[in-house]
Amino acid sequence: MRWRLPLLAGAALALTGGLYAGLVLLDLPVAGTATGGVAATAAGAGAVHGPVMVFGFVGTLVALERAVALGARWALSAPACSVVGAVALLAGAPSLVGRLLLCVAGVVLLGVYAALWRRQATVALLAQAAGALCWYAAALLWAGGFPVSRIVPWLAGFVVATIAGERLELAHLALVGRRGVSAEGGFLAVLAAILAGAAASLLWPRVGSQLWGLALLGVVGWLAVFDVARHTVRVRGLPRFVAAGLLAGYGWLAAAGMLWAARGAVPDGPRYDAVLHAVFLGFTMSMIFAHAPVILPAVLRRPLPYHPVLYAPLGLLHASLLARLAVGDAAGQVTVWQWAGVANEVAVIGFAGCAAVLAVRGHRTRRRAGRPAAPAGAVVGVGR
Repeated sequence: MRWRLPLLAGAALALTGGLYAGLVLLDLPVAGTATGGVAATAAGAGAVHGPVMVFGFVGTLVALERAVALGARWALSAPACSVVGAVALLAGAPSLVGRLLLCVAGVVLLGVYAALWRRQATVALLAQAAGALCWYAAALLWAGGFPVSRIVPWLAGFVVATIAGERLELAHLALVGRRGVSAEGGFLAVLAAILAGAAASLLWPRVGSQLWGLALLGVVGWLAVFDVARHTVRVRGLPRFVAAGLLAGYGWLAAAGMLWAARGAVPDGPRYDAVLHAVFLGFTMSMIFAHAPVILPAVLRRPLPYHPVLYAPLGLLHASLLARLAVGDAAGQVTVWQWAGVANEVAVIGFAGCAAVLAVRGHRTRRRAGRPAAPAGAVVGVGR
């Protein structure tokens, strides 16, 4: 617990910096961006917005959860490096320093998965390790001078492979006999397509990105057939909330896959904005929202009770993202695009606030009831 809280606070700091950078990219009059060195800092923050959000925030959460699952102190160096690397980038330190720290974090996370593999080798764990490989590849390519727009498939590959692997692990509870074998075979095929598409996007940007888009659609197709969320959405309470977040996120992943498959890579502009935020806001943030009531108690050993209020930021996230993509990006309405982007950030901050309040209330309730904290081994993955 002594090291988990500071690392979680570091992830929150990376999130805060990433959200600030997002406001800069929306061309809004963010306080302090008008003149001098602060303006340069703001411009620098905008340039690292994507990697900071993916590695500094999401990556730290994944690496921290995996370190807790392994139960080895050395594994905490992965989230520590991702936090320090993200903060260094936001603070304006030499960019190579932050990028190399993110590379180190990816290498350590691969080591964590290797240690977990020795405990129990599964296809689900292989997929999560493939996600860590995508992390390392993206960070290494970025450190080598590739622009962020060229490494987006690798950045997205990290979150997609990691979450899909966790969904496969949970799906095992509902898969038996030949159906389970066919599920794993199909999953391995789409996992291979993800890696092949990401690699091809570097060699043949247009065609490779189209293949990558088809791979994403393959992932969504697998999830549509085998994920238990399509059943648990009919259940009340937390299972329905989790399922609603998952299914909405899968919809955004399908949208991103169709955009990629249709025209391939686009380095900037409205379509680039739409594809990125469909994956990293619509899909990834929806996964985080849906599973926070399970992940955070497992990592921190503090309860995060479910409450229907969590639907408010989840609904705002998807409604504002729909406005951003359908009206802002597609119709070219810049004002709508800007304010929908602000609403995206309000949804993220609102969810964090709701989670903090519920966690404090849950901890106080548990203490009054005299119930013990969650056991050290009660750790589940990001995709559950």
